[in-house]
Amino acid sequence: MNEIQLMSATALVAAIRRREVSAREALDAHLERIEEVNPAVNAVVTLDPERARDAAGAADQRTVSGAALPPLHGLPMTHKDTHAVAGMRSTSGSRLLADHVPAEDDAIISRLRDAGVVSTGKSNVPEFGAGSHTFNDVFGTTTNPYDPELSAGGSSGGLAAAVSTGIQPLGEGSDMGGSLRIPASFCGVVGLRPSHGVIPAPAAGNDWAWLTRTGPMAREVSDIALFMSAVAGPSPRVQPPAPVTGADFAGPMLGDLRGVRVAWSPDLGLGLPVEPEVLEVLEGRLRVFEEAGAIVEEAAPDLSGADEVFRTTRALDFAAALGPVVRDLPELVKPEVVWNVEAGWALGAREIIAATAARTRLAAAVRAFHTRYDLLVSPAAQVEPFDARLRYPTAINGVESTTYLDWMRSACALSATGLPVLALPAGFTKSGLPVGFQLSVDHYRDVELLRYAKAFEDRTRCADRRPELGPGTGQRVRPVTTASAGSP
Repeated sequence: MNEIQLMSATALVAAIRRREVSAREALDAHLERIEEVNPAVNAVVTLDPERARDAAGAADQRTVSGAALPPLHGLPMTHKDTHAVAGMRSTSGSRLLADHVPAEDDAIISRLRDAGVVSTGKSNVPEFGAGSHTFNDVFGTTTNPYDPELSAGGSSGGLAAAVSTGIQPLGEGSDMGGSLRIPASFCGVVGLRPSHGVIPAPAAGNDWAWLTRTGPMAREVSDIALFMSAVAGPSPRVQPPAPVTGADFAGPMLGDLRGVRVAWSPDLGLGLPVEPEVLEVLEGRLRVFEEAGAIVEEAAPDLSGADEVFRTTRALDFAAALGPVVRDLPELVKPEVVWNVEAGWALGAREIIAATAARTRLAAAVRAFHTRYDLLVSPAAQVEPFDARLRYPTAINGVESTTYLDWMRSACALSATGLPVLALPAGFTKSGLPVGFQLSVDHYRDVELLRYAKAFEDRTRCADRRPELGPGTGQRVRPVTTASAGSP
């Protein structure tokens, strides 16, 4: 990796502002890294280098013009393929959208462009973002930078692999049931699922959707704060506005765990199976919190209703978003999506009322928990990165999975609470695979969450250990394709 590819987003943006690096040089380093490592991991699935070069040139003209520069000025970035980018093929990993070129940006893309990002292409996702393993019939499978035979996680798996390999230092993903946290853990990077409405992400046809969140992924906590400072803020479509805005994340991110009351839970009080080596790595790192001045105890909130809340809400959201597609073309949609939609259609008033009552009890349990603890620490993923040829792990420690969601329950349970959650690199297994914590705090304590994570990161620097990929890695999966407006 060259000097630019090794930079954090914060350092790269600062270098562009100081005219030490041009936006075009940053873009060239980005495209060069894609060429070097993408054949091994299949992280980037669409590129539009010509429009990116035009945007980088315009950024350089602005740099020398004396005009005010936006917070992410000149930063090259691919975008998650479930997010619409105007004029660029945006497929959601579906054969039904393989040639789809939207006319308008999604809200998060519009905010990133306003913040100065140079959009270069799209990162791979599972079909319609369903599941935490990134594969689809359009572009194939994204694999793990630390072992390209294994999964990179999902649904933001292409983003995680891109950040981990140095293709880009920062990017946007989304998270319903772990789609930022699990790939971040698998690839040794940081992923944040913010509090509701901090980055507004209303669903098509449902401004009140709350389960899915848009959030950043990066190699450093300070870059997560930079992203949030650039794009967090209210939208008229999400009411009332969140009490946290971009300004709250601005300035130096200083880590501090002194006096913080930390609850560690290996299974979130739900008896979740977790692979032994995952727990071995995480439990060995708990002393870092104590050495930083935190008070650590084993405890968890009462999450007994979390599964019901998550599965019912997920089913409703899938049926609302993809019901017409599954009704008309079920043979062209993967079975996991069909299953989710059919589960939504099958819900009656009794199930919806029961899930609403369970969510109310869950909220009360979370409030009570956070009168005693500031921070909950648990496994971001219950398993190590698994064989990329599998659709999902079928068992953990001899406990069989009954659905493709079972192995994701450590992440799904916290999604059901609505709390902000961050995946943070914690260490490596004996075979060199990344393992991550997930850290969660009370609602709208997102800034404190980053400070806690930064204090741990300062003492461990796990993400400084990079995967060994480079020229000559070899081509294992379908190569990157180029597509923009008017091209297939």
